[in-house]
Amino acid sequence: MSEDVQVKPVKPTPLVQRFIIYAGVILVTFLLGFVPMWLKARTASSSLVETEHQLILVRMQSNLAAAVIDARRGDYEPARQAASQFFTTLRAEIDKGDASNFTQAQRQGMQPLFAGRDEIITLLARSDPASADRLSDLYVAYRKIMNG
Repeated sequence: MSEDVQVKPVKPTPLVQRFIIYAGVILVTFLLGFVPMWLKARTASSSLVETEHQLILVRMQSNLAAAVIDARRGDYEPARQAASQFFTTLRAEIDKGDASNFTQAQRQGMQPLFAGRDEIITLLARSDPASADRLSDLYVAYRKIMNG
């Protein structure tokens, strides 16, 4: 009993071939839609991060400007709250270190601004008109650091 057994390659059935072709077409179609949307989402995410950084800086400047205006108008309590919010946010940003929205030079330049913080807050709490001038000077110093 010596039979020659020949192994024949298994041919895929037409149904399996069709399934593989359909799966390939669906995969290519999915990728054609997915890749451009992924690139667009990545760009939008990057833009969002940059916009959030800018928003933080604008809010800080806005808080300080509002404190100056409120103090000039004699509204010392809202001015105190805005100034306090400015100093709190400024401290949080500086404490972030390299993850901060400020450059290293800006962070170093901001440190002297904290020297008069307690005095300004106290003047505002006492409704002292001199607080408006101190806040104005602080605002000018902040703008000089940010633009310089």
